[in-house]
Amino acid sequence: MAKNKNKNDVIQGSGNVFADLGLPNADERQTKVRLAFALNQIIQKGHLSQAAAAKAFNVNRQKISALANYRLEGFSVDRLMQFLKLIQ
Repeated sequence: MAKNKNKNDVIQGSGNVFADLGLPNADERQTKVRLAFALNQIIQKGHLSQAAAAKAFNVNRQKISALANYRLEGFSVDRLMQFLKLIQ
């Protein structure tokens, strides 16, 4: 049987889960996620299909699928910022 953890053992995070996990480029990763979240919200609120979003961003639909699923390795912060400028 597993031991119960003491409720006082909770450690407050830094506000950056990537840094808390010790991942490299934590600030860049967090920035990408925040930008991707904003883009995905705009796409959803605008009722854009992946095909329509791909056309607006001048990328293929697979890139939009990656963005929608937060697979952000293929995106730079600058590119995500450019997408925001294009869609607003």
